[in-house]
Amino acid sequence: MNNLKVVVIGAGIGGLTAGIALSQAGYEVEVYDRVQELRPVGAGISLWSNGVKVLNRLGLGAEMAKIGGKMERMEYRTKTGELLNNITLSPLIHTVGQRPYPVARRDLQTMLLAAFPSEVKLGHKCIGVEEDGKGVTAIFENGHKAQGDLVVAADGIRSILRTHVLGQQIEPKYGGYTNWNGLVPADAALAPKDCWIIYVGDHKRVSMMPIAGDRFYFFFDVPLPKGTPANPETYKAELKEHFQGWAAPVQSLIELFDPNEVARPEIHDVGPIDRYVKGRVALLGDSAHATCPDMGQGGCQAMEDAWVLTQYLMTTNLGVEYALKRYEMERTERANAVVQKARKRAEQIHGKDPAITQEWYSQLAVEKPTDVTDAITKVIMAGPLR
Repeated sequence: MNNLKVVVIGAGIGGLTAGIALSQAGYEVEVYDRVQELRPVGAGISLWSNGVKVLNRLGLGAEMAKIGGKMERMEYRTKTGELLNNITLSPLIHTVGQRPYPVARRDLQTMLLAAFPSEVKLGHKCIGVEEDGKGVTAIFENGHKAQGDLVVAADGIRSILRTHVLGQQIEPKYGGYTNWNGLVPADAALAPKDCWIIYVGDHKRVSMMPIAGDRFYFFFDVPLPKGTPANPETYKAELKEHFQGWAAPVQSLIELFDPNEVARPEIHDVGPIDRYVKGRVALLGDSAHATCPDMGQGGCQAMEDAWVLTQYLMTTNLGVEYALKRYEMERTERANAVVQKARKRAEQIHGKDPAITQEWYSQLAVEKPTDVTDAITKVIMAGPLR
């Protein structure tokens, strides 16, 4: 189908990737976001090979390599620092044909914005859509209307347009834990610079990953009741208490980070939902399948969505709605499975059933490193780009 006009709502990872892919397909694309200034949510993200392959396919491979961290292996350690497992990533990279990249969200967003050929229209909050025989119109709070052949709803975990697609409101579900995350200068005293290191114990987790610019992306996970108050002034004291007695690098990390530069989300997910499409409106990314970050697949699934949507539009002459139905069939199966798997993983890691978490700690100490990389490989290879 030629000469389509696409209206994309949301300029996060999914919305921008969709904007780039659809523009490269020759379509006219407008991207809108409700915020006045684009600021990425969270400090970093681990992009596994399936997400990276989409960016490679869009011609962004060289840029991705510049901003991604060179992560050669993973280490699991006990809370006091004893090595549980040392996992080289080379078997994974060899099998899937692409290395993963931990990356700063700001760097990724800057790269995607530069690759999108038009300007993102900020300060436009989409409050609804109207369809008629000729197309679909996005309606904004400020009175603006944008007409197109389809609307891509990449408006995030608290999506307004999800309610339109489903005919009912779906509330995000609390994943059971809070996550503090940020960036610090890389330092061999914290972790080796080519290694993703993860400390586990007491249903909590501390992680450090190398990213470009000689920095680590770090996070702390703590199971807490939903709605626990957040105040940057007390972050250090709280984390010192939560991680009392943990290994020296964990204590150093708490001393080092700047609390005013730290994000502290309560982790939520959405779904699985059985519909991503209604007429000429398609949900994409977190609006369809917000995912607990315990598998590092949230951003990757949004990128896959963007790629698959574009391919189905390009390869049919049977109309927009037909292409969107095919997108829905493929993506509900793929992304919903990831949502469920990541939720199960979040519960396993964070002590929803303490016996299961204890079993996981024991398993980490004895399982073969290739069992870990094989499991990750399986998730990556189930995507659209081999």
